[in-house]
Amino acid sequence: MAFAIMQLTDAAAERIREIIEDSDKPVIGVRVGVKNAGCAGMAYTLDYVEEAIAGDDHISDKGVEVWVEPKATLFLLGTVMDFEETRMSSGFTFNNPNQEGACGCGESVQLKPADLADLARARAEATA
Repeated sequence: MAFAIMQLTDAAAERIREIIEDSDKPVIGVRVGVKNAGCAGMAYTLDYVEEAIAGDDHISDKGVEVWVEPKATLFLLGTVMDFEETRMSSGFTFNNPNQEGACGCGESVQLKPADLADLARARAEATA
């Protein structure tokens, strides 16, 4: 069984379904990535996907389709994507075990690549 790059909460999957339904153009899912930004170094990105992008990793979870940019894969391994709404804001959040820090304003994060040896050990222990 392959290791899932990311998982979605029910709230994230529902919001992605809404995004697809509300789009003005045909959209089949979303694409998650990272970019250099902000004082902490990186920011998550989210874009519409009109057609599958060759080379992207693909996740099908809870009835929605998510693609992951290749350069983001090692930074997102083990991440759980959620959608949260509060009185003041709403948006996707990322519970990422590879996140080492964040800036004070919440616009950027400090990410390290996942340690593949640690992932392999954890997977072996879980299946033992």
